[in-house]
Amino acid sequence: MDENMENGKEETSVENQVDVEVCDENEERIRNKTFKDILSEGYLAYSLSVIADRALPDVRDGLKPVHRRILYAMNELQLNPNSGFKKCARVVGDVIGKYHPHGDSSVYEAMVRLAQEFAVRYPLVDGQGNFGNVDGDSAAAMRYTEARLTDVAMAIMSDLKDGTVDFIPTYDGDNDEPVVMPCAFPNLLANGSSGIAVGMRTDIPPHNVGEIADALQLLIKNPDCTVADLMQYIQGPDFPTGAEIFEDHEDLVKMYETGLGRMKVRAKWVKEELPRGMYQIVITEIPYNVKKGELIKELGDALLEKKLPFLADIKEESSEDVRIVLEPKNKSIDPDMLMEQMFRLKTKNKNVGLQVNIDLNMNVLDRNHIPGVRSLKEVLVAFLNHREEVLINKSKFRLDKILHRLEILDGLFVVYLNLDEVIKIIREEDDAKAALMKRFNLTEVQVEAVLNMKLRSLRKLEEMEIRTEHDALTKEKEDLEAILVNEKLRWKTISAEISVMKKKFGQATKLGARRTKIVGKAQDVEVPVEVFIEKEPITVILSEKGWIRAVKGHIALDDELKFKEDDKLLLGLHVQTTDKVLLMADNGRCFTINADKFPRSRGFGEPLNLSVDIPEGAKIISMSIYNPEGKRLIVSNKGKCFIIKETDLIAQTRTGRIILNLTDDDTTKLFLPVDSNVDTVAVIGDNRKLLLFDLSEIPEMLRGQGVFIQKYPKGTCVSDVKLFKKEDGLAYPCTGGTRVENNLVGWFGHRAQVGKLPPIGFPRNNKF
Repeated sequence: MDENMENGKEETSVENQVDVEVCDENEERIRNKTFKDILSEGYLAYSLSVIADRALPDVRDGLKPVHRRILYAMNELQLNPNSGFKKCARVVGDVIGKYHPHGDSSVYEAMVRLAQEFAVRYPLVDGQGNFGNVDGDSAAAMRYTEARLTDVAMAIMSDLKDGTVDFIPTYDGDNDEPVVMPCAFPNLLANGSSGIAVGMRTDIPPHNVGEIADALQLLIKNPDCTVADLMQYIQGPDFPTGAEIFEDHEDLVKMYETGLGRMKVRAKWVKEELPRGMYQIVITEIPYNVKKGELIKELGDALLEKKLPFLADIKEESSEDVRIVLEPKNKSIDPDMLMEQMFRLKTKNKNVGLQVNIDLNMNVLDRNHIPGVRSLKEVLVAFLNHREEVLINKSKFRLDKILHRLEILDGLFVVYLNLDEVIKIIREEDDAKAALMKRFNLTEVQVEAVLNMKLRSLRKLEEMEIRTEHDALTKEKEDLEAILVNEKLRWKTISAEISVMKKKFGQATKLGARRTKIVGKAQDVEVPVEVFIEKEPITVILSEKGWIRAVKGHIALDDELKFKEDDKLLLGLHVQTTDKVLLMADNGRCFTINADKFPRSRGFGEPLNLSVDIPEGAKIISMSIYNPEGKRLIVSNKGKCFIIKETDLIAQTRTGRIILNLTDDDTTKLFLPVDSNVDTVAVIGDNRKLLLFDLSEIPEMLRGQGVFIQKYPKGTCVSDVKLFKKEDGLAYPCTGGTRVENNLVGWFGHRAQVGKLPPIGFPRNNKF
């Protein structure tokens, strides 16, 4: 038992360890490592592999390994722009068989994207067949499609075989592949890149190569220029699908200074006029990476779900160009407001594809394969440094070739001057090579060249040809040597190469013309619902039994209105369909209904509780048009009151909004508009006591019980309240018309006082 316990302790002490045996020629060593350390090391190695070999592009050529290997394999197959097409399956086979030991589907998908004009700003593969479309449809199988390289791809691989870049063995050691492309085209910025690694990602949108060329020229002339200086030429991203970027130039400069940011991109649209004053909106360009098929589906679903009450229909009329037609319900809807609402449309908690956010995260690998977020200037400097290195390597490679050829030409010239003797030595000497070297003081290279020549070539040697070639190569040698020692001459050469590249792919070409417009930051426009409603006059009629209806036009509210049996008019209101209507109930709740939502009927209408959740037994005491600048005086039956802004009365739900907190035996009595011209309150109770006081004594509140408007004995309530201007006097009805009382001193006091009997002749019903 003790032995088992000891074994148990021993097992516990090493349960988190693993023995790793490392052998060498001299001894065996055992190291103890925890699983945590082994997993950390393994995951770190995996992370570095993903970052360097899959997810992040190289800052020099803007390519990931899979793209670089696809282009190189196609170049080895001689699929240049002037050649015929070859099956994509053949290309994919070469890529995975020689250079990229991964699945064929992933390689083919990468190749397809390089050929899609809507996905890549400057395509690197020229595809023939079905390579997918902007609707989101996938490409045909690789056995059906064909491809070759584009001029842009050839520029990326220019001088590849001229010693410009290093080559490394492939995964199986049978072939070699380039570490990086020479890249006479600024591919990283021109085509952009995206990818997700372990703990990091990259998102580089495409840009206009003509603008990049201008920025590179500025950087060559002025290496100390700032990002703001460079962005005088580079306006911002230039997407293959066009659309519009809604960001200020200053904000874009900040993004490119840090290499991080997010920009708002919207679809481009135009207004097309139709007969009888109608119009339709046509979306001609959609944001980058938005699948048109999914966009149409989302818009159609939103229309069916009645999230687009201002649209009558959505039509898809696209062919080669995007054409999505939006038909408004009526001609009074402002097109700018309509599109503002469309850009805000959301489904599943995300914006519909008419407006998207494009990230900028210039996280790339430098020449030492170290990842990091770079600014615009750092990316351009890295490209120029790479081009200088390529130029130096190319010059050295060519210079070695020239020196080798000049050495041979010097030997041939000697042979030409002594042709008969050379032939004699070759015929008679056992070791002709050594004899020629000794007789004419030739090098081994020169003698090998002479001995390897055919006799007919020896006969055709001419002094002028040798001297002409020698002079030309000597001149080229001097130029190359000057480039290698003169930095200014190198940058002049690089500048000339950039000018040639711009002429071939810049703004003056169909491919290089800017497609995306930089608009500036979009203003947050509050879009009122009424702009989408056709404005027309209606009369809202509410009966005492709670039936409500809207009748077209402003009609008279008289006895000719028809109601159900034992029902009659309670409230009527002349409004426009674009108005909001406030309904104040006697339970202290205020309800809001858009006028266009009232039931239209020639009959008796519908019960009000179908539109709002009004409690059983509650009654509407007031129906008024909402005035966003207005205020209201709310008074309870027991004399509690306060003033409230009409903006605080708006209810967003069917249940309304609680405004006046009431006791169990109290109700809402009055709901009066407070005009800016009035300054005095007149109140009279059931006890027939009249009180006047300044309106300023009533507080303004958001919600509550309020304060007493007048002091009443037990069992007495408010009869009526009137707001008026003091200097105009108090008007009230009397026998034979209306009377205006100007001598009001006797009734003036302060809020919550009792008051005194009204003037002789005041109505017996205590109503103003």
